[in-house]
Order: sequence, then structure tokens, then C-alpha cells
Amino acid sequence: MQNNYFQIEYILGGERHKHILNASHKVEAIQSFKALGIGVFVEIKEIKEPNSIKIDKIKLILKDKLRAKKIPLDPYIATLNHISTMLNAGLPITICLEDIIKTTTHKRLLEIYEHVLKEIESGISLSVAFERYESEVGTISIALIDLGEKTGTLDESIEKLADILQEVQDNRMKLKKATRYPIIVIFAMVIAFSFVITLVVPQFQSMFEEYNTVLPFPTLLLLWIENAITHYGLFVLIGMICISLFLSYMYKKSRNFKLGFDQYMLKVYIVGQVIYLSMIGRFIFVFDKLSTSGVPILDALQTAIGIVENEYLKKQLNKIIEAIEEGRSLKDGFEDTKQFESMTLQMISAGESSGSLSAMLDKISQIYRKKYAYLVDNVAIMIEPLLIAAIAGFVLLLALGIFLPMWSIAEAVGGV
Repeated sequence: MQNNYFQIEYILGGERHKHILNASHKVEAIQSFKALGIGVFVEIKEIKEPNSIKIDKIKLILKDKLRAKKIPLDPYIATLNHISTMLNAGLPITICLEDIIKTTTHKRLLEIYEHVLKEIESGISLSVAFERYESEVGTISIALIDLGEKTGTLDESIEKLADILQEVQDNRMKLKKATRYPIIVIFAMVIAFSFVITLVVPQFQSMFEEYNTVLPFPTLLLLWIENAITHYGLFVLIGMICISLFLSYMYKKSRNFKLGFDQYMLKVYIVGQVIYLSMIGRFIFVFDKLSTSGVPILDALQTAIGIVENEYLKKQLNKIIEAIEEGRSLKDGFEDTKQFESMTLQMISAGESSGSLSAMLDKISQIYRKKYAYLVDNVAIMIEPLLIAAIAGFVLLLALGIFLPMWSIAEAVGGV
């Protein structure tokens, strides 16, 4: 591996110039320089890695980090459906990819498909070509494409992959739609509260001070909040951002922190239920599709667990693999996780003993899909009591904080 840097001085046009080369030794560096034919060689010396090259490496790492984010599902699913349709019509994969390259408008997808096409034309399989982009397209994409190539049913495998990803995307969109109203209400409450605290309350403060009124606790609380927002609001905001960045850093870097945080999130009201049903439902759905497609059960489990984003659930679900590797039944593995109700365990056991595991997994997947849909459809209703209580508390605090001292002033004025 070339990891030595050499600085070569040469003469060109009567002036001395410097050129840096990366080579394993001086002789190779000199030969590389002469091959360039840019001037007359004078001398060579070994140097440390230049700062400019270090900066270029950092830029490359950052670029790869940014690209490591998963691509949006909507355009990816559209291209998969396109490829599946063309393959089903009997067209070769190279023609399919060429057509995708002509029609896709997503920049990163275009780059991926262009590279994949070049790899295929050089004799590399489609699944191997996609492996370089596993962090962006997901493990399940590689698994199903590989399965399709091995079984000669690439069109069906890609169609099934599109169905799985569409299911994941639909669940995400349902959740976003369900939480849109509560988020808007909470945001409006924060804006209204900040407006009243910073602009209305100070007007009453001067009046209260003029009459030397003994202020009740609600009023003192409002004045304290107003003072905190006015004088320390920026610092509080910066502090919250720093805490968020720190938590985000720890979540990415510390597996124990991520494990504990994800476990805690499962206990949060409503949020925990949504995470649990979406992750477990996704796991069952993908496991069912993969096992039905002929993927070995351990590979199907590993891939299905791989798309679970909650670290605690992922750790628990890995106990299923451990159980099977120990020679125990699938039902035992599901039971070890302590994440499934008795009915699910009985259905898994019945499916194993009767040879109809695929049918049972499909039914279990439908059960979780319906539970998730019901929960998401009723999120707004479940959150509504909390929103009403928050609004009532907000109005009550303002009313008591402003009107109680005003009544005291009115009594004092009336008694004069």
C-alpha cells in the first residue's frame, strides 16, 4: 500500500517547482515523476503527509458519511417497480437499468444505478454490485436481490422488495399524518404562551408595582418565567441545543446508551406503543415474506431483525436466532424475547407443528398491522385529553396570574 509521500523539485521554464507524489519508495516516486514529463528532475525528499491531502481525506469521509444516509423510499420504490415490470416482460437487466438511468430524477439514485450498470457490464452480479450501497438501500434489498438471482425469479424478488418497502413507507406516512394535528396544537400553544409572557405580562407588572400589591404565587410564577425568557432565553435555547447534540452523539457512539434510551422510549405513553407495534409488525412482515420466498430461516431472521431500528427490541429478537442455533424451536425463541403475547406464541407453535408456518406468520402480520393502524388512527384522540389539560393549565395560570392581583388592586382602590 502506498503511504509514503515524496516532494520532488524540478525545473520548468527556467524556474524551480515542487511536486508531491505518493509512492512506496523513492525509486518508484522518481519513475512516476519522469512518466509525467513535466520538467527536469533536481532532487527528492521524503515528507510527512501534506495538510492539503489530510483535508481532502476528511472531505471524502464527510461526503461518505452524508451519503451513508438511507435514500428516500418513494423514488427507490418507484424504480424497483419499474425494474420488476421490465424484467417480467423479458427484458435483460442491463436494458432495465439503462431505462431507469434515463427516467430517474433523484441524483443519488442515478449515481447508484449508473455504477451498478457498469459493474454488471464488467461481469459482476446485481446483488454484489448493490452491496457497496447496503447502508443506503438496506440489507433487505441485498438479500432479496441475491435470492432472485439464485432462484431465477429476480422480477418476483424485486417486486416483493418493493411491496415490503411500500409497507414500511405507508406506516411512516400514517404516523406522520396522525401526529400532525397534535404537533401543530403544541407549537401554537408554545408561540401563544411566549407571546403573552413576553409582551402582555410586563405591562401588568408596572401596574402591580405602582400599587405595591402583594402578588400571589401564580403572578410571581408568570413574572419569573418572563424574566427567565427575557434575560436567559438565548442561553436556555443554546443549552437545549447542546444537550440535544450531546444526546444525539451518545446515541450514535455508545451502544449501551442507545440500548437504555430505546428501552426507555418503549415505556413512554403512546410513543412506546407506536414504536413497539411498528417495529414488531415490520419484523414479522419481513420475516414472513423472506421465509416464504425461500430464504433460509436464520438468514431471514437476521435480515428481518436488521430493519428493526429500536436497539432494545433488536437485542431481544436476536434471542430467536440464539434459540434456533441451540436446536430449540422457533416458538421457544419467540417466547425468550418476552415481546409477544400468548396468542402469537400459540400460532407460531401451531404453524411449526402443522407445517403451515408461512400462513401463521401472514396472519400474525395482519394482526399487528391492524393493531398499528388502529393505534395510529386514534393517536389524536388519545393525545387530546393531554392537550386539553395543557391548554386548561395555560389559561388557568394566565387568569390567576393576572386577575388575582387586579382584584386586590380594585379592593385597595375601593377602600380608599
